[in-house]
Amino acid sequence: MINEIRQKVEEHFSEIQAIRHHIHAHPELSFEEYQTSNFIASKLTEYGITNQTVVAGTGVIALIEGKNPGKRCIALRSELDALPILEANNVAYRSQNEGVMHACGHDVHTTCLLSAARILNEMKDEWEGTIKLIFQPGEEKHPGGASLLIAAGVLENPCPQAIIAQHVYPTLPAGVVGFRSGQYMASTDEIYITVEGKGGHAALPNTTIDPIAIAAQLITNLQQVVSRKANPIIPTVLSFGRISGGHVNNVIPDKVEIEGTFRTMDEKWRNEAHQWIKDITHHTCAAYGATSTVEIPKGYPSLFNDPVFTAQAESWAKQFLGDNNVKLLDLRMTADDFAFYSHEVPGCFYRLGTNRGGTEFTASVHNAHFDIDEDALKTGTGLMTWLALNALGQ
Repeated sequence: MINEIRQKVEEHFSEIQAIRHHIHAHPELSFEEYQTSNFIASKLTEYGITNQTVVAGTGVIALIEGKNPGKRCIALRSELDALPILEANNVAYRSQNEGVMHACGHDVHTTCLLSAARILNEMKDEWEGTIKLIFQPGEEKHPGGASLLIAAGVLENPCPQAIIAQHVYPTLPAGVVGFRSGQYMASTDEIYITVEGKGGHAALPNTTIDPIAIAAQLITNLQQVVSRKANPIIPTVLSFGRISGGHVNNVIPDKVEIEGTFRTMDEKWRNEAHQWIKDITHHTCAAYGATSTVEIPKGYPSLFNDPVFTAQAESWAKQFLGDNNVKLLDLRMTADDFAFYSHEVPGCFYRLGTNRGGTEFTASVHNAHFDIDEDALKTGTGLMTWLALNALGQ
């Protein structure tokens, strides 16, 4: 069966590339993926996969039923959205939507899932069960398309026994993939703080309550959350990416706004840390006569790869690619909303190598120069097909 899958990937490769080029050239932002959604639906219909449902506006859910479809269900997921980045690559398939780019590889994920779906449908007389295809909107934007799809019932009727997703990884070469069981990626929460003082002339600081000076002290104090409040064995990151206040150099403003992110891999500590951030903010500001507001909307949870299912998937990947082409991944403090699925059903989120020889296509994701060695499309399509078939057989 491995040879059959590889042969089909080679037969379809020119179209696989064409699909990726089309999606890459027509990127759409989170929850605005209408053209992408329509394109996916048309391709699925062309491949004979007509059991489709539109969810959350632009999400596409489809079922492929093999023999005895009620025996077992496996879900395969990809994302549709792009990022607000001006593409710097000079390629024929460069983004035609100025300022929007598939810089995180979602065009690759969607292409591989579409192509794997085609092959699985062509082989449906050879396997039992049901494949649920999840083409998900809005991975890049709070609250995450995964949470909306779950609320809409994507994990019901039928309920998958496991879910699989892959993600581009410029650190690894094309033809190589990476797995990690258990905790893999962090939760991610946004932080919005407003410090309100009393503005005035910068030459008369004694008549003001300076929110800029207080904000500086506050940012320093908040680092105690990681250095003194967190258990040292729990990965934790607290970073601030934006501070805004004032308009000219000789006027102390009335308020300062601070924005940041909090990430960890322990859900209990996550909740405790939120309270520490709020308490330290309020007490620090009060000590200097200022008031404050803190908002921490909960983002994605930590991503947990089911140990049993991920170990199985890793062994199947070695069968398909060879032992030397399957690597162990390090923990990452980045996040992905696949985490929502991983807290509901056994999940496996693995990495797809995309560089060439370690010297080309090495730009990181979320970078204007990101691109891939398209041999990775063969690996991504073939391996996802192989994993799905093996997962159905368990």
